[in-house]
Amino acid sequence: MHYRTLGRTGIQVSPYALGAMMFGAIGNPDHDESIRIIHRALDAGINFVDTADAYSRGESEEIVGKALQGRRDRIVLATKVNGVMGGDPNQRGLSRRWIMKEVEDSLRRLRTDYLDLYQIHRPDPSTDIEETLSALTDLVRSGKVRAIGSSTMPASDMVEAQWVAERRGLERFRTEQPTYSILSRGIEREILPVAQRYGMGVLVWSPLAQGMLTGRVRKGVQTDLRRARIFTHIHDESRIDAVEQLIPLAEKAGIPLTHLAMAFSIAHPGVTSAIIGPRTMEQLDDLLASAEVTLDDEILDEIDTIVPPGTDLGRLDMAYAPPSITEVPLRRRPASARAARTVMA
Repeated sequence: MHYRTLGRTGIQVSPYALGAMMFGAIGNPDHDESIRIIHRALDAGINFVDTADAYSRGESEEIVGKALQGRRDRIVLATKVNGVMGGDPNQRGLSRRWIMKEVEDSLRRLRTDYLDLYQIHRPDPSTDIEETLSALTDLVRSGKVRAIGSSTMPASDMVEAQWVAERRGLERFRTEQPTYSILSRGIEREILPVAQRYGMGVLVWSPLAQGMLTGRVRKGVQTDLRRARIFTHIHDESRIDAVEQLIPLAEKAGIPLTHLAMAFSIAHPGVTSAIIGPRTMEQLDDLLASAEVTLDDEILDEIDTIVPPGTDLGRLDMAYAPPSITEVPLRRRPASARAARTVMA
């Protein structure tokens, strides 16, 4: 592994980070096998592990905690907060009340007394960003957290958070975790340039586009992907058409489509690491084999022709949509106001 600096933190991390979402009930429920997968990744040189409290309601953190016994100090460990952790309305979000409670639970599940990176899993429009940064700052100053980061933040929110931190003398987000793949290149327009401007490390998730870039999603072919039954983006014709063009490109390069996708995801100078999320040892071994693949300019130019820079084909079902999109009153005037204007016109 050729290690990279995580933003301006000085922390050295592998270009692949091991994502732990698939360890536990929603992926691989076998704890022993999951631990073997984690150990295989660490033995291969990966030193960056990313999980979240919401992954299988804490089960993923418990598995990671068991796997890192005796290895903790050599691993850059990251987790997240914000996801729903129970039926109580305060068991979620980014309030000081919840952050201070949930970090203790994450530390207990992970069997550690500090986190190298603590990230907000999604923005929380109901909580003032200063409230969140203030709580996270206290965790850094107490020694329980080394650095803080954001995930799926719109570029404008990233800038605002940096300004709030500077004005109030608070810890600033040192990393951002957006989705990024050949099929989802929208972050090249603003997210990556903003992250580079503020010296933020970028950990991209879903470099295989939720399985579409494995080569198993083909036009007119029944896919065997488990998630195909629940995610609409896997059936998006524009994405499938792009995959059909990428498969012969990978063949021309002499590499599997997964290797082409992974190499692309870490080629951008603004990307620090790509998060891989294997559910089985076979999947991990395939991804590890792509670690030394480098794409030349000719291949990258051809990818640009298939999916132009800064372009998102369709939209991942798991992608974050801000309230300005999801809440009707924020994007549509009341009917009475529209009617009044029509009459006056």
